[in-house]
Amino acid sequence: MNVTPLVDVVLVLLIIFMVVTPRMEQNVQVDLPGIFNPDPEVESSVDPLKVTVAKRGEYWINDQKYDLDTTIELLSSEHASEPLRRLVLRADAKLPYGDVREIFARSQRVGFPGVALMVGERHRTSGATPQAPPDHGAEG
Repeated sequence: MNVTPLVDVVLVLLIIFMVVTPRMEQNVQVDLPGIFNPDPEVESSVDPLKVTVAKRGEYWINDQKYDLDTTIELLSSEHASEPLRRLVLRADAKLPYGDVREIFARSQRVGFPGVALMVGERHRTSGATPQAPPDHGAEG
């Protein structure tokens, strides 16, 4: 009995699933602000609730678009059902800080135990390192 064709088909299916699965997990496209040394991903027993702020006045939860007040109502009901669930905010880097701060402050008032800001990793170009500010303290 020749199992080689079966193994070939299984490997092709495996490759297809490996390529397609990450595409299925993408949410609303936003350009995340970057930082140089992001914290490592932390695993918890409950998946955090992700809120995406794509444009001014556009708030997305589970691929559904809401306004700010409806988003806060939904967050309140989610927090009431699972009080230990964390909240992750994804916001476009081009948004004014005040827009992100508004959802951040109101979600803290709802009572989430932790609110995290999702960022992308920024890479240094051509090996440049950030320079420390000059010390203007004690000279002489």
